Amino acid sequence: MDNNDILIRLRYALDIRDRDMVEIFKLGDTEVTEEVVRKLLIKSKETYRYNNEVDAHDEIDDQEENIKCKNSMLESFLNGLIIFKRGKQEAKPGQPERPELKNNEKPNNILLKKLKIALSLTSEEMIDILAETGVIITKGELGALLRKEGHKNYKECGDKYARNFLKGLAKKYRG
Repeated sequence: MDNNDILIRLRYALDIRDRDMVEIFKLGDTEVTEEVVRKLLIKSKETYRYNNEVDAHDEIDDQEENIKCKNSMLESFLNGLIIFKRGKQEAKPGQPERPELKNNEKPNNILLKKLKIALSLTSEEMIDILAETGVIITKGELGALLRKEGHKNYKECGDKYARNFLKGLAKKYRG
């Protein structure tokens, strides 16, 4: 899954309007317009090729040019979503600055962590959301996905978990 696909699925799952997306990006320290948001929400040709939907959507991609969502932009959106849902939290004195995502990293682990924070989810609720889509995960496995990279029990989150988590969110919030 690429970052644009994550934004599309997240927007659908949480039923976020374009106007609210602009506000969320702004809260995450990224200025975008509604037009830019619409272009971020267009699937790339690579995504269609991955899903074997090339012929039906070639015309769409030629008419409308999408903007590739970089990791920094996705992280900014997720940070803004936390502020949008829970309010701004002041940094504590002496607290280290969080490192930014590198552009070659997969953002799935950070996606799960930040959605857990933004939506005030417990580990049990996250396990239930994944179970809704048929993915069975233990609390220990989930904890490994939520750990900081470099920790001895850290496990990289694959697209399967991220995709099914977003699908489960859509079932939970949209019915």
